[in-house]
Amino acid sequence: MKLIVAIVQDKDAAKLQSEFIKNKIQATRLSTKGGFLKAKNVTYLIGTEDEKVDNVLDVIKETSQTRKQYMTPPVSLAGSISETSYPVEVQVGGATVMVLPMDSFHHF
Repeated sequence: MKLIVAIVQDKDAAKLQSEFIKNKIQATRLSTKGGFLKAKNVTYLIGTEDEKVDNVLDVIKETSQTRKQYMTPPVSLAGSISETSYPVEVQVGGATVMVLPMDSFHHF
């Protein structure tokens, strides 16, 4: 068995949840928050058999798309604090996914 940890942007979470249900993928949803952009994220914990990992990854990949967004950094690019920080383009969305081996699984 494997444990899949998938971190997706909050904007993609509802669509991904629907795809999980449609594909009969059981997932635990945790609300999380990113560090750099301080944006809301959702972290899914998915326990699955080894042969189903590729299917789960395909669903996540098809549902969680990257996009560009502008944000104003809290400090200037030179590293000093500035009242006139300019917005910079950053890539958001997509998914960060980790697949971990699971030695055992218990449901009580």
